[in-house]
Amino acid sequence: MKVKNTNLNKAKTAKNDEFYTQLSDIEKELGHYKEHFKDKIVFCNCDDPEESNFWFYFAQNFQFLGLKKLISTHYETDKPSYKLEIVKDVNADGKINNLDVIKTPLIQNGDFRSDECIELLKECDIVVTNPPFSLFREFVAQLVEYDKKFLIIGHQNAITYKEVFALIKSDKLWIGCSIHSGDREFKVPAHYVLTSILHRVDSLGNKFQRVSGVRWFTNLDYKKRHEDLILYKKYTPEEYPTYDDYNAINIDKTKDIPCDYTGMMGVPITFMDKYNPDQFEILYCSAYSDVTCYGVGALYINADKKYARLIIRNKKLGVN
Repeated sequence: MKVKNTNLNKAKTAKNDEFYTQLSDIEKELGHYKEHFKDKIVFCNCDDPEESNFWFYFAQNFQFLGLKKLISTHYETDKPSYKLEIVKDVNADGKINNLDVIKTPLIQNGDFRSDECIELLKECDIVVTNPPFSLFREFVAQLVEYDKKFLIIGHQNAITYKEVFALIKSDKLWIGCSIHSGDREFKVPAHYVLTSILHRVDSLGNKFQRVSGVRWFTNLDYKKRHEDLILYKKYTPEEYPTYDDYNAINIDKTKDIPCDYTGMMGVPITFMDKYNPDQFEILYCSAYSDVTCYGVGALYINADKKYARLIIRNKKLGVN
């Protein structure tokens, strides 16, 4: 089952952005990046440690990953917040636990844009968190401004954001390894009013909401990203029509990319799940509307508007 994008839009409008990621989803993704974390400072800057499985994961795996420091801050709506830090095994008992956590009050409310949190951002090496859906553009822009490595959760539609696509095109941001389809369940605060049918309340009264189209976004490289997509279909003009006003063929499913076509191809944004930068070149992005994004507006075939497309070319076949 899938949650319609309107549910995300409602969350943005209402600023209901506290979606707590399940530990199982964190474990599945973080397992691909162990080598990136040794001697690094990790900052979870959108995470209430009392609820955050990001904090729990890194605290439990502090020694296994060889972290230098772990920092977490979270946003309070109308009062000062606090930060938690783990630097070392303070009590020398041979393990990291709650006795090693340092809690420090913040003067400000813990917003990732606050001066205090920006100073912590400057100190860290890698940001790992689930930022607010409604502030995804701004959050990514800040990470880029301060030249940080990151592994964050967002919606796949962010691929079409002008600022995000620019990073994708220049191979400075890509999709993570573990989530490539379906929806994911997030815990939400007790005060949330759940209007979607795709929610549940467990026996302890905890509320959960399912969201479709969720993806990890990162600039941490991993081996699987460089595996070639196996192509088997041959190009025919009948099966692969050209857009009405743009010289590229349309492809509705990534698996149907022809193995022998040298020209430009329009593929769905879910192509990013299989994208290998050594195999394909990403050229442009078309928008859902008529607003032009990097040279291509909305694309049509026989006057029928297509969903957003990435315009790509197969690097290994040369240029037509």
